[in-house]
Amino acid sequence: MDIIQADKSVQPLSAGLYAELQSDILSGAIPNSSKLTEQAICKKYNVSRTPVREAFRQLEADGLIENIPNRGAFVTGLTRRDISDLFDLRALFEVQAVEWAIKRMTSEDIDKLAETVEFMEFYTLKDDVDKVLTFNSQFHNIIYAGTGNRMIQKTLAIYQTYLKHSAPAKTYTGDYLKTILEEHKAIFEAFESKNPAAGRKAMEYHMAQSKLRRISNYF
Repeated sequence: MDIIQADKSVQPLSAGLYAELQSDILSGAIPNSSKLTEQAICKKYNVSRTPVREAFRQLEADGLIENIPNRGAFVTGLTRRDISDLFDLRALFEVQAVEWAIKRMTSEDIDKLAETVEFMEFYTLKDDVDKVLTFNSQFHNIIYAGTGNRMIQKTLAIYQTYLKHSAPAKTYTGDYLKTILEEHKAIFEAFESKNPAAGRKAMEYHMAQSKLRRISNYF
C-alpha cells in the first residue's frame, strides 16, 4: 500500500496524494474527526480537485474517512481497538506466512534472510535504530514473498503500513533492539532447520510481544 511517486508521467497524481493523506491520517497529523474539504486539501498539498476526489474515494474505501451527506468528509482514522485488532489479524497471517515460507522458500531465499539477520545484528551493535527497523521490515517482506502467495503478501503489506504509520513517536533503547533481534533470530533458526512448527511458535511469540510493546506505548 505504500506508494512512492517517483515518476508523475507513470503514476497518477492521485496515488501520491492518497499515500500522503493516508500517512497523515494514520499518524495523527490530520486528527480524527477533522473535516476535509477539497479546497483545503488542494491548497495544502498543491494539487487540483480531480486527484483530491480520487484520493477521497480511496480513503473512504479504506474506512479512514467518512462522507456524511450534506456535511462533508470527516476523518475516522484508527481507534485503539482498531490497532489492537490489526495486531491480532496480522499475527494470524504472519504465522501462516512463516509456515508456508519455510516449506516453499529456496536456499537462495534463505540466504537472503540470513543476510538480513546479519545486517540487523550489525546495526543493533551500532545502535542504529532506523537501519534495524529497515532490515526488520525487509526480513518480514522476504518471508511474505517466500510464501508464493500474492494475496497474503498484499494483506500483510497493508497491515504493516497501517501499523507503521499509526505508531506513536518512541525512543528506542538498546535493550529494545537486542530483544527484537533475538526474536528474529529465533524465527530464522526455524528456516535453517526447516521446522514449520518452530517457525509458527517463534512468530506467534514475536507478534504477541510486538503487540505488547505497542500497547505499553500507545494505550
